Amino acid sequence: MLIDGRSKMTAKLTAEPETSLQSTLREINLDRSGATQQTLLAVTELAIEIAREGREGRKIGTLFTVGSENEVLRRSGCLILDPLAGHPPEKRSIEDPDLRETVKELAQLDGGFIVSSTGTVISACRYFEATLPRGDQPLGLGTRHIAAASISSVTGAIAVVVSESSVVRIYAEGALINEILPEVWLLHRYISHFAEPQLVNDTAQNLAIFQGHAR
Repeated sequence: MLIDGRSKMTAKLTAEPETSLQSTLREINLDRSGATQQTLLAVTELAIEIAREGREGRKIGTLFTVGSENEVLRRSGCLILDPLAGHPPEKRSIEDPDLRETVKELAQLDGGFIVSSTGTVISACRYFEATLPRGDQPLGLGTRHIAAASISSVTGAIAVVVSESSVVRIYAEGALINEILPEVWLLHRYISHFAEPQLVNDTAQNLAIFQGHAR
């Protein structure tokens, strides 16, 4: 039986062992968000790239919501004219290399991104409602993280935050559930926001992933 190149690639990818990042994300309950594991992984990997690379020689921060897109749209607004408006959905797939580079450029602007449950970037430069009291969140995290906690609580979306300190944080149901250090050398200055942090090293991707319950 002949197997074409695409089938060989699919077979190869299927045979590859699961990374620590993939297994960590698989533990997140996506039922309320409606998002797929593939979409969450693609967004998280893009967030890690932004944290590692920055833009124009400087570190930048941004926010992605994954899933529950209708509720997120209802509870957010554009800060400026939406730069993604009018572009066809097939050009806005989170796994499209061209779109990913576009997102990296737009991440320099204020606001965040709404990603649908199936991986379409619906909107950029969004301002998200922040209804949770600041005191409900760990000390040392700013308004972007409060917005992530709030929007994940009220909509069920998963929120992925890129901090200007090069840390990626994931929120679900209003709670911080993961902190990802895209470069293991950041460990020497890392201050955990978990009461009893559990460290997972992903040597294949040079990541340090922390799980636990927020302080």
